[in-house]
This record gives sequence, structure tokens and C-alpha cells, in this order.
Amino acid sequence: MKTATLVGQDNWFENFRPGDVWKHARGKTVEPLEQVLITNMVMNTASSHFDEHQMKDSPWGKRIAFGGVTISLVIGLAAQDTAEHALAELGMDKIRLKSPVFHGDTLYAWSEVLKTEDSAQPDAGIVTFRHHGTNQRDQIVFEGERRVLLKRRSHWANR
Repeated sequence: MKTATLVGQDNWFENFRPGDVWKHARGKTVEPLEQVLITNMVMNTASSHFDEHQMKDSPWGKRIAFGGVTISLVIGLAAQDTAEHALAELGMDKIRLKSPVFHGDTLYAWSEVLKTEDSAQPDAGIVTFRHHGTNQRDQIVFEGERRVLLKRRSHWANR
């Protein structure tokens, strides 16, 4: 009997090439409970995230999701393919929230490989991704770049 692996077999440092585009398999619906809970937990006091009465007369007509939740969900959706072999998150940059996200929207993600480079650690390399998030209407809601230190298959695969 073959044992299933806990992580993917095609997302080591060596598998990423500049210009590759990865469409991630899962989507995630933004639930009001998680959206409001996280907004309150990080002490974001913008009532546009939790005051339905105030927002009914806004240009959107309803509450909008906190951008931190949008960013986290898109990066999370991309993580199965881009971070399973991560040793460290090195940074995020050029974050853009392009369109509002509302409670009930479903987010999807895709990623581009911008750059790969050697690191000081011989067992890992650095990959720079540009992540994109879209909603169920195919509107881009998020763009951002992320640098990740990923394990090399040549050093880690047989452990």
C-alpha cells in the first residue's frame, strides 16, 4: 500500500520558473461571522465592516470586508501550492486592494512566479510570487507580491 503524502510533490523550489502561472484549486466564501470577528479582534474600528444600518445608504449598500481578511484569504488559498515547503515568509510588498469584497463573495486565487534565486542556505531558494485574488464575478480584488524561502527537493525530499 502506498502512503499518501502530506504535501504536494511539485511545489519545491526547483519546480518554480519565472513566468509560470498557477491557478489555485480552492475558493472561499467570505462569511459574515469570520469577517466581523477578525475585524474586531484586530481592533479595526471602521464601521463599514460591521454596521449594516450605516452602510445601507453608502455607495455599496452593504458592509464591506476588511482588507486584512481579503489579503489573508487570498494568500491562504495560494498557500497549498506556494508555501507547503516554506521555511520562512520573507516579505510582502506592492499590496493593492483593487475592488471591494462583500460578505458572501467567494474568492479565488492565482499566482505568477516573478523570480527565483539562490539563498545563503544551500537547502533552500527564494521565490518571488505575484498573487491575484478574484471574486465570483472575476473582478480582481487583490494583487500583491510575496517572497518565500522554499525547501529544495534535492535536500529535503527523502527525509
